Amino acid sequence: MLATGGRAVERVALGPSLGQCCGGAVTLWTEVYDALPKPEAGVVARGPGDIPFAVKRMLAAARGQGVRPAVGLVQGWLIEPVVEADRSIWVWGAGHVGRALVSVLAPLPGVAITWVDIGPERFPDTILPGVTVVSANDPALLADHAPVAAEHLILTYSHALDLELCHRLLNRGFRSCGLIGSATKWGRFRSRLKALGHEAAEVGRIRCPIGDPALGKHPQAIAVGVAVELLKAPSVVAREMRA
Repeated sequence: MLATGGRAVERVALGPSLGQCCGGAVTLWTEVYDALPKPEAGVVARGPGDIPFAVKRMLAAARGQGVRPAVGLVQGWLIEPVVEADRSIWVWGAGHVGRALVSVLAPLPGVAITWVDIGPERFPDTILPGVTVVSANDPALLADHAPVAAEHLILTYSHALDLELCHRLLNRGFRSCGLIGSATKWGRFRSRLKALGHEAAEVGRIRCPIGDPALGKHPQAIAVGVAVELLKAPSVVAREMRA
């Protein structure tokens, strides 16, 4: 058994050692520590003895040029870049569809979710990693402070709140915005948003309905359809829709 601060590195042949039919081998790093290692320039590097020059160069490139190295062993040192979310997704509403969406989207790599509703009782007891819950009496006020590069999914309990969120996000700016609803709802919203002063082309950036209607209206089916949209190229996700 390794003591705190101890580490062991071994090469394991998958066939002979683990009975795997695919063959090949893995290098297994085992380590025991009592505190999480601190990253330097977004990279965690640790190993025995003095830090090798090759590792110093990697850290210098991370600091000066933002170049993140791949995970691997370099002269006996383990190099691990810190994975950061590069997509900010705001889910407005914690009802059945909101919960289904968060359960499907949260495990995706590179995704950070901000989940908004009117009260803490609206959210489930267990919140998945990568999800930040925000409870606000007037969620629409938060739209004025959302990152302009965020992707929004609007599915609250209230048509009036949905409309206000669309209005404020059009003023704020966004990477993409989806609204749950029928063709009838979207027709009314288009008219009202244009009456509020928004150009037809800008209103048309909001996609409604979200997901793939062919998959059905079950919350999980909607969530799967939305996940497919988000996993496609950003140019497809943010495509201009009919106004």
